[in-house]
Amino acid sequence: MKVLSAVAALSLAVADVSGHYIFQQLGVGSQKFGVYEHIRKNTNYNSPVTSLSSNDLRCNVGGNSGASTTTANVKAGDSVTFYSDTAVYHQGPISLYMSRAPGSVSDYDGSGEWFKIYDWGPTFNGGQASWPMRNSYQIQSLAIHNPGGVPQFYVSCAQINVTGGGNASPNPTARIPGAFKATDPGYTANIYNNFKSYTVPGPAAFKC
Repeated sequence: MKVLSAVAALSLAVADVSGHYIFQQLGVGSQKFGVYEHIRKNTNYNSPVTSLSSNDLRCNVGGNSGASTTTANVKAGDSVTFYSDTAVYHQGPISLYMSRAPGSVSDYDGSGEWFKIYDWGPTFNGGQASWPMRNSYQIQSLAIHNPGGVPQFYVSCAQINVTGGGNASPNPTARIPGAFKATDPGYTANIYNNFKSYTVPGPAAFKC
């Protein structure tokens, strides 16, 4: 099954571009590939996508074509890891999505159905929230540290060919754009005021 596997970061910060990060490397099992090997290269450096209605939410600016991107082979059950160029430091959730290509994954623009396979949200202890901020995720990173700022997504897509496994139909699925709403509580959360619980934006993660 040839799929796009997407990791994204959403920041509510209005910050200098040099302070952002890019998910630019992929790992499968114990193997870590080179920069932009099997990952679609974006054309906006580490600048964000800011529109909830933009097709760039799928694979970032310049990433909706994979004609020049190679495809990694992944056996069902293998771990897949996204690595960023610098550790994620904006507070917010991390999510991983996949979308099956109807034909060649290199020709696929991500306009089909997407399903989420994992979320990393905050843990709460003693009235304090702790976020999983690092530079690798067996993984969308949504930074919500600046309530009231313009939401910013940082997105990368890897092309993978998954072999083996079963014949499950992932559910729920969603279209991107469309999976995230401006009214989602996880999108509008204020982490500095009475922050005691959190729901990650987007559909629930599919479980086999």
